[in-house]
Amino acid sequence: MRIALISDIHGNLPALEAVVADFKRRGIDAVINLGDSLSGPLYPHETAQFLMAQTWTHLAGNHERQILNLNPAVADPADFFARSQLTQAELAWLATLQPVGTFGEDMFICHGTPFGDSQYLLETVEPTTVRLATPEEIHARLGGVAVPLIACGHTHLPRSVRSSTGQLIVNPGSVGLQAFADTHPYPHIIENGSADARYAIVEKRNGHWVPALIAVPYDHASVAPLARQRGLNDWARALQTGYIKSNRAA
Repeated sequence: MRIALISDIHGNLPALEAVVADFKRRGIDAVINLGDSLSGPLYPHETAQFLMAQTWTHLAGNHERQILNLNPAVADPADFFARSQLTQAELAWLATLQPVGTFGEDMFICHGTPFGDSQYLLETVEPTTVRLATPEEIHARLGGVAVPLIACGHTHLPRSVRSSTGQLIVNPGSVGLQAFADTHPYPHIIENGSADARYAIVEKRNGHWVPALIAVPYDHASVAPLARQRGLNDWARALQTGYIKSNRAA
């Protein structure tokens, strides 16, 4: 069984198409989308249409929740733009998605953690840094989830970590956005340092899950100007370079 894990597409359809072409070339049996699929200044409607046509397993991320419950007065500009492009058909599809689930008998899937779509599972934000979470922190955040394989997204950081009990935890990174800034719980920046789209493949071999974290080049130069045209300069820099230049929330 070979499963492609994708997450945090953020409406970046060219990046998604490059990832799909790559995993089709490698051969996979199933695809799991861990959420945050549409929010952003790029192609939310077209991305939704593409995803709705697939037979993949889809989760909701925190941005799906924010799009559905949009308050224009305080909305994230990326959520606001995405919502403005979606019809009732796409919104109805988003409303069917859940933030957590299972896949088969030995895999748990979530956007953030099993208990929160906006929580980091494998990273800890401190006042001056973002660090890898300790085994004790990860164990506490899992809250008793005991299956052999856990897939999560949200942080845009590709990682493969073993829990203190030997579980494999995989974050495939972000398909569509390789850097962002946030203010919760402290101001911090996430950067991957290249514009390549990220995803993962997990494969069961001899009874054990084996991960591969994959970076795929795509025509990022075509999408960065679109973000700039729509007033999100931090997004444009992140899309172009994989870095972000300020501590403002993306």
